[in-house]
Amino acid sequence: MKLSVNLNKIALLRNARGENYPELSYFAIKAIDLGVNGLTLHPRPDHRHATSDDAIEISKLCKERGVEFNIEGNPFSKSNNNFKGFYELVDIIKPDQVTLVPDGINQITSDHGWHSGAHDQELINTIELIRSSSNNSKISLFIDDIKGIEYASKLNVDLIEIHTGQFAKSISNNDESIISNIQEMIDFASNHNLLINAGHDLNLNNLHYLVKIGNINEVSIGHAIIVDSLLYGYEDTILKYLKVIRN
Repeated sequence: MKLSVNLNKIALLRNARGENYPELSYFAIKAIDLGVNGLTLHPRPDHRHATSDDAIEISKLCKERGVEFNIEGNPFSKSNNNFKGFYELVDIIKPDQVTLVPDGINQITSDHGWHSGAHDQELINTIELIRSSSNNSKISLFIDDIKGIEYASKLNVDLIEIHTGQFAKSISNNDESIISNIQEMIDFASNHNLLINAGHDLNLNNLHYLVKIGNINEVSIGHAIIVDSLLYGYEDTILKYLKVIRN
């Protein structure tokens, strides 16, 4: 299992003061030096945390340091003021991974995955466009359930990212029955030749369950890492997550 650190919350803190402090690249380099496998950014059209320029800068840093860069976002997000547009960013960056998320501009965070709908043809066209301009990028769909995995398989993407919000809530309520649902999704995706990522509300209290299940390619964690950094410090927090994943 690999760890990709999402730096959005550091960007959010920086933006609160309108200055370049904390500096995103500093914490990106720290994470890389500590041994993470990749970095993730999810720039939204309102630039409320990671900006288009952040995505370009951090992706260059990842290429220089030989770690993966994952850009997340709604594939239908168009250029608007300083936001360059999601496809346009993919075209500029040529990232290792592109995670497509069906979130709206007013969502606080990504809270649901893809299912078939009126957007089907537009999504198919966008995936083809991404492949044509960035053919080394692995494309991932953010999904909630088996139906989402079936949808991803039909669209011939490379990966799925399991939305683990409900998993995290269940574990926090001492309900481990959710683990069988996660196992079922992993088995189903594996049988459809899809790599499996996971992300959303993962933390030091629930991550070990996914490690035990196995067959997960990568977890993307941001919010909890920054919260835990308030308690343990940034470097020790990264090391704690790496220890859970690698032990």
